[in-house]
Amino acid sequence: MGPHTPLLVLFLLSLPKSLQGQQHHLVEYMERRLAALEERLAQCQDQSSRHASELRDFKNKMLPLLEAAEKERETLRSEADSIAGRVDRLEREVDYLETQNPAPPCIEVDEKATGGPGAKAKGRRNEKYDLLTECSHTISQVKSMKILKRFGSSAGMWTKDPLGPSEKIFVLDGTQNDTAYVFPRLRDFTLSTAARKASRVRLPFPWVGTGQLVYGGFLYYARRPPGGPGGGEDRGDMLQLIKFHLANRTVVDSSVFPAEGLIPPYGLSKDTYIDLAADEEGLWAVYATQDDDRHLCLAKLDPQTLDTEQQWDTPCPRENAEAAFVICGALYVVYNTRPASRARVQCSFDASGALTPEQAAHPYFPRRYGAHASLRYNPRERQLYAWDDGYQIVYKLDMKKKEEEV
Repeated sequence: MGPHTPLLVLFLLSLPKSLQGQQHHLVEYMERRLAALEERLAQCQDQSSRHASELRDFKNKMLPLLEAAEKERETLRSEADSIAGRVDRLEREVDYLETQNPAPPCIEVDEKATGGPGAKAKGRRNEKYDLLTECSHTISQVKSMKILKRFGSSAGMWTKDPLGPSEKIFVLDGTQNDTAYVFPRLRDFTLSTAARKASRVRLPFPWVGTGQLVYGGFLYYARRPPGGPGGGEDRGDMLQLIKFHLANRTVVDSSVFPAEGLIPPYGLSKDTYIDLAADEEGLWAVYATQDDDRHLCLAKLDPQTLDTEQQWDTPCPRENAEAAFVICGALYVVYNTRPASRARVQCSFDASGALTPEQAAHPYFPRRYGAHASLRYNPRERQLYAWDDGYQIVYKLDMKKKEEEV
């Protein structure tokens, strides 16, 4: 009998004798139920003990496996670090070999580029440029690369104002847009919530390509003007330069660029027709026309009036060109391949004549994600602000003195 039976007996003895007989069967039933419950509790205890034992056995089996897996992970991590170090050394060795054995400058010599019979028909002046400053340095190598973040589409332009005192960052996303982002400083731009900290500047006309430039508090960009009187279609053979005051948000000046039959100057960037650049000397424009569809042209612009002061036919080919920049009056054209590989400065043209193509360095850029959609040189920082397949990159440059032409 179970431990609760005496209590039941005392309870039944306290009842009248007439009810004791009727409760006899009830007592037997309750005893059977209590015995069944006790048996189930014992089974649960046995099962719990068995499960605990099995869990301890499983834990004892897994601990060595986890320790082995951790050792294997550390081994793989060490091997990966070793491989990464070897790859870095290999890239440095390749860069050294490329520096010691540079490829010949990418220059095509023909009548149009050397002043032969075809030069007079083009009517360009091609006169030697007189430097306004004492700038006498040229690029030696790309010292370092810093990838800041990924923002926007695959093509765009970002930069600082080389003449402005502030640290504002200007971002123009896309090849046809009318809204510019302005960030208070570089740190705000690098945050994950960068777009929230940016002020938006709505332009009166959309830009074309990625050739925009911020210079002296103004945004310079090219737009495609509407067609002639009564025409609603765009004219593909001419572009209009816009000078937009960023503080007042008004158009200060505009001018039709004095070149007909414009074509994209860079063979690997089909959306840009005029690429504006700034250096120690001022404002420049890189372009190409149908008159010579194989080479780039360079123009010196007046930043106040947008007038074209001088123009040059350069020997730098359009084929496989992806971007360009100007330093101390010298144009440096960056070339790549399709699909994109390692970009390289492979052609230079000094409008002042102080640097010959043979004397100019032709450095490689570190391997990146794709192709440069834009390159903006900041003469105050001696850095390039690059847009590479949606990634914003800063290149620090090493400089050297130009060797004067004999």
